[in-house]
Amino acid sequence: MPSRLLERDAPLSALLAALAEAETGRGSTALVSGEAGIGKTSLVREFAGRVGSRARLLQAACDDLVTPRTLGPLHDAAAGTDGPLAAALAQEGQVFTALLDELGESPPTVLIVEDAHWADDATLDVLGYAARRLESRGALLVLTVRDEAIDANHPLHRLLGMLTSVPLRRLELLPLSRDAVQRLANGTGRNPDTVHALTRGNPFFVAEALAAPPDEVPVSVKDAVLARVRLLSPECRDALDRLSVLPSTIPTDLASALGALDPLEEAELAGLIELRPDGLGFRHELARRAIEQSLPALRRRLLNADVVAALQTRGGADRGRLLHHAAEARDVETLLAEGPDAAREAARAGSHRQALAHFEAVVPHADKLPLRDRAAFLNDYGWELYNAHHFPESVEASRAAEELYREVGDPLALGLCLVRLSRHLFMTGATDAAEEAAQRAVVTLLGVGDDAALAYATLYLGGILAQSRPREAREVLERADALALRSQRPELAALCLNYLAIVRVEAGQPDGLQTMRNSIALAQAGSHHEATARGYCNLAELLLRMGRLDELERCVREGLEFTRERGFWSHGYNLDVHRCLLLLRRGDWAGAEAGLRHLFELNDDPGMLFAYSAPWLGRLLARRGDPSAGPLLADAWEQAQRSRLILGRAYAGIARAEWAWLTGDLDAARQVASVLLPATMNPGAAPFRGEVARYLVRAGVDIEAFGDPSADLPPGYAAGLRGDWRAAADAWLAVGDPYESALELMDGDAEACEEAIRTLEGLGATVPARFARERLRALGAPVPPRLRGPRAATRANPAGLTARQVAVLDLVREGLTNAEIADRLVLSVRTVDHHVAAILQKLGVSSRREAAARQL
Repeated sequence: MPSRLLERDAPLSALLAALAEAETGRGSTALVSGEAGIGKTSLVREFAGRVGSRARLLQAACDDLVTPRTLGPLHDAAAGTDGPLAAALAQEGQVFTALLDELGESPPTVLIVEDAHWADDATLDVLGYAARRLESRGALLVLTVRDEAIDANHPLHRLLGMLTSVPLRRLELLPLSRDAVQRLANGTGRNPDTVHALTRGNPFFVAEALAAPPDEVPVSVKDAVLARVRLLSPECRDALDRLSVLPSTIPTDLASALGALDPLEEAELAGLIELRPDGLGFRHELARRAIEQSLPALRRRLLNADVVAALQTRGGADRGRLLHHAAEARDVETLLAEGPDAAREAARAGSHRQALAHFEAVVPHADKLPLRDRAAFLNDYGWELYNAHHFPESVEASRAAEELYREVGDPLALGLCLVRLSRHLFMTGATDAAEEAAQRAVVTLLGVGDDAALAYATLYLGGILAQSRPREAREVLERADALALRSQRPELAALCLNYLAIVRVEAGQPDGLQTMRNSIALAQAGSHHEATARGYCNLAELLLRMGRLDELERCVREGLEFTRERGFWSHGYNLDVHRCLLLLRRGDWAGAEAGLRHLFELNDDPGMLFAYSAPWLGRLLARRGDPSAGPLLADAWEQAQRSRLILGRAYAGIARAEWAWLTGDLDAARQVASVLLPATMNPGAAPFRGEVARYLVRAGVDIEAFGDPSADLPPGYAAGLRGDWRAAADAWLAVGDPYESALELMDGDAEACEEAIRTLEGLGATVPARFARERLRALGAPVPPRLRGPRAATRANPAGLTARQVAVLDLVREGLTNAEIADRLVLSVRTVDHHVAAILQKLGVSSRREAAARQL
C-alpha cells in the first residue's frame, strides 16, 4: 500500500518552521484541518518523526465516543510523565496552569492533539487557555480537526475563537492532484483518471480504491474497505468485527481478552491494522467505521457487551470509555453504577456538556436508583441543566429532588437542594418563587448546625434581595458574610462582597464599584472561578449604568476571556450582551445588532436574561421604524415587571419609554412613568431615572406628577431636563455616546439640528432623523438636499434597501460568502457583515437563505 506523503511539503515545512520558532523561545499553535481521510494523521506523524531530539514530544488523540472522556487527551499526553500536568490530573488540581507549566518545563515542547473536534469541553477550555499564553514559552501546540464534523453550534468554535488573537498557523490540507494520484496508481493497472474522479483526490480513499480487488470498482470508502476485508480469513474478519466497536487505540491485553489479537496478522499485512506504542488500532477511523457500520445491530450490541465485561475484568477503565460501551450495549446496570459518578467527575473538570450527556443517559433508568441516590442524581442533573441554559427543565429536576429529599428526611441535603432550586427559578425570571425557595432553604438549615450550608443559603437569599429590594439585602448579606468567614468558605465571602457592592451602589455609596472590584480580586486569588465570573457580570452592569464606557470595555474584554475559557456560558451571555451595548452606545449599531441577534438565535429560552438583551435590540429596531419593535418591547416590559429585578425593569422600561416617544404612544409612556420613576428614586438608580425621565419628557409626560426626578442625575440627563441642550450634547460626546448627543442637538438652533440630522442618518436612526428634519422646518430653515432622508432609489425599493445593499443581496443569492462578496465589491469583510445584517433586518428575516428567497 502506498505510504509516502505526496503534495504535503508546504504544511510540513510550516510545522517545522513553527518548531524552529519554539526552539528560539517563541511559542505558537498550528491548526491542521481537512476532511476525513485527507491525511492529517499522516502529516503529523511525519512531523513527529522529524522532531527527534530537537524537542520534547507529547502526543494524544480524542476518541469518537458517545460522550468524550473527561480531559482524556491530557491524561494520554501526561501518561508516563511525572510533571505538573500528571500531578494536577491525579489530584484534580488546577489543570489550566498545570498544562502551561508542563509545556514550559522542558523547552522546546511539542504537544500534538489529534481529532480535537471530539474533545470534551474541559479539554477545549484548557487547550484554549494554554494557546493564548504560549507565545512567551518555547512550546508548540499542534491540533488536527475534521472540517465536516464542525457544524455551526459545535463547541470547537469556542476554541477557534480563542485562537484568533494568538500566533497561529492554519494548515488546510487539500485533496491530491491528478498527477499525485497517477504516481500512486503506477504499477497497479488502475486508470488514474478514473481513480481521481472516483475519490476526488482524498488520499485515504485513493489508497483504499487502489487496494481493492482488481475486478471491483468501489463507489465509497465503505465499499473499498469491505472489499479488502472480504479477502481475509474468517478468523481475521471476526477479530476485526470485535475490534471495530472500539473507537480508540486498543491495549493489546484488551484485544487479547476479546479474543481478537492472535488472528490479526493478516489484517496488519493488509494495511487495516497497525501496531502503536500503546497498543493497536485501525490505520484510519474511516476503516473502523466502515466495518462497524456493516455489522447487524444485534451483533454490535453483543460485541459492546463483551467490551464492557472485558473492561470491568481488567479494572481501572476510564469511566467515559466504559459508559460509551455500556450505552451501546444497553447495559442498564453499568449505566446506573457508573453514570452518575462519571457525570459528576466531568462537571468537576468543567466538562458540563459531557456531564449533562452522562446524566441524560441515566435519566430513563433513574427510577431504579435507591431513593437517596435518586434525589442526589436529580439534584445534580438539575444543576447541569442550569449550566446548559435549560432553565425550566432545571426547575423540574430540582423540584423532583426536593420531594425525594423530604421523603428521605435529610434536612441538610434538602436545604442545599432548595438553594439550587432558588437559583434555577431566578434564572427563569420567577423572582418571587426564587426568593420563597431561598427563604425555605434558610429556615431548613437553621437547625442543622452547618455554618457553611447556612452561609450558602443566606447568600443566595441576599443576592436575590440585592437585585430586587436592595434596602432589605444589606443585613442578610452581612449575616451571610460572617457565616462564610466563620466556616472558612472564601468563595462564599467573595460572592457576599459581590452583592454587597450592588447594595452600596444602589444606596449611592462612593465605594460601591471598588467593593465589586475587591470581590473579583478575592475570588481570583482563591481560584473561585464561578464567583469571579459573576463578579465580572455585575461589574459590567454597574459600569454601563454609570456611563463609564472605557472601563466597561476593559471589564467585558477580560470577563469574556475568562468565562469563555472556563465554560461559564450564562455569564458569558450576560457579558456578551454588555459588549453589544457598549457598541450601541458608541455608535456601532450594525455590530451591536449583529451581536444581539446572534444571542437571540443562540438560545431559545434565555430566561431572565431576555430582559437584558431584548430591550436593547428593540430600541435599535424602534429607532429604524421597524414594526417588530413594539411586540418585542411589550414582551420584555411584561417579563421585567414580573421578575421585579432592578436591572431588567430599568432596561425594559427605558426601552419602552423611548419606543413610546418614537411612536407617539402617550398612554404607554405614562404607564412606564407610573412604574419606573417611583422605583428609581434611590441614589444609585439616578442614571436609570435620568434616562427614562428624558424620554418621557420627549414623549409628552409630566414627570413632576410622579415626584422630583432631578436629584443626582448624570450631567447629560440633568442638562437635557433643564433645557441646556448644548451642555447636554457636549456631555454625551464626552461620554462617547453620539446618539444621545444628537437627540439633545435636536432641541437646539438650526445649525445644531443639521448636525443632529447628519449624526442620526449616519447611525441609521431613521425615525429620530425624521423628527429632526421636522424640527428644522419648524425653525423656518430649509432642509439641505443632502439631509432630506433616503434617496429616491432607496424609497422606491419596497424593503428600503440601498443600491449597495441590493448589490450585496444579489451576491448572497449567488451563494457567495461575506469574504467573497467583499472581494467582488472591493469592500472590507466587516463592511459586508454590516450590510448583510442590515439586509436581514430590513427584510424581516433571520437567515441568509430566507433573504435570498425574498422577492423585492
